Amino acid sequence: MDMVVTFPGGVRVDAQFGQHTIRTDQPQRGGGEDSAPAPFSLFLASIATCAGIYVLGFCKQRELPTDGIRLVQRIEIDPRTGLVGQIAIDIQVPPGFPEKYHEALIRAAGQCAVKKHLEHPPTFEVRTMVQA
Repeated sequence: MDMVVTFPGGVRVDAQFGQHTIRTDQPQRGGGEDSAPAPFSLFLASIATCAGIYVLGFCKQRELPTDGIRLVQRIEIDPRTGLVGQIAIDIQVPPGFPEKYHEALIRAAGQCAVKKHLEHPPTFEVRTMVQA
């Protein structure tokens, strides 16, 4: 899948693929207008929402209600590198959610494709090309 990145103005950067456009911006302190999430925020959101889709699928497959279920993701920054050192996701379930499924929800969230790609990262190739 090709993704085309464009620069619509200011420090906004958009990515187009298929019928979708993902808009990004920087916070005001970073010179942006804060009109859209920053790219790194979208990266973090992709982890949490990917885990969420697996939790949702698990519940739908078993006809378990999802009302009151939410995922809360926290990151810890490694002070030595300034990079994310740990990502923690809490799957919060309502009091009536069957306890026998708690561990299975964790396993389901662990199947997240984004998480798997982080655990086995791809190689990167960045180059310049003159447009035809």
